[in-house]
Amino acid sequence: MEENKQEIIDEKDEAQNEESEQTVVEETDELEQLRQEKEEINNRLLRLQADYDNFRRRTQKEKEADRKYRSQSLVEELIPALDNFERALQVEVDGDAAKNFADGMKMVYDQFKAALEKEGVEEIPAKGEEFDPHMHQAIMQVEDENYESNIVIEELQKGYRLKDRVIRPSMVKVNQ
Repeated sequence: MEENKQEIIDEKDEAQNEESEQTVVEETDELEQLRQEKEEINNRLLRLQADYDNFRRRTQKEKEADRKYRSQSLVEELIPALDNFERALQVEVDGDAAKNFADGMKMVYDQFKAALEKEGVEEIPAKGEEFDPHMHQAIMQVEDENYESNIVIEELQKGYRLKDRVIRPSMVKVNQ
């Protein structure tokens, strides 16, 4: 009888051990599944943070570019007026009244040019420089032994840039 009791107890212990092993296996599987879910959520969070940082940097760069080139359309409109000022100042004048008028025009021209320079507008150097297709527009090519090959001989129309952006390329005559 005692042996029977012992067998029954052993069987109960075995059943309990099997149940607890099965419970441990189930809990381990559940724990592993939760770890994977946590890892996936963490990866998604990291990707979202990276996307947000990229978006923030991109919008910041766009804002900086807008601020940097905010006056571009105005400059494009004023450059022809600057050209006309320069042409008007090249005219020879006779008489005191005409010279005083020309001096006044020169002062307005200088003030106009200084205002553009303050905004970051600068002339593109051309004559005597090596031809750069990004800065110069070749209108003519000539052969002149006094200049090296691919050197700008004459500037036909001034070019301008706003900070580092070309607004209008210089129209030039280039040596072959």
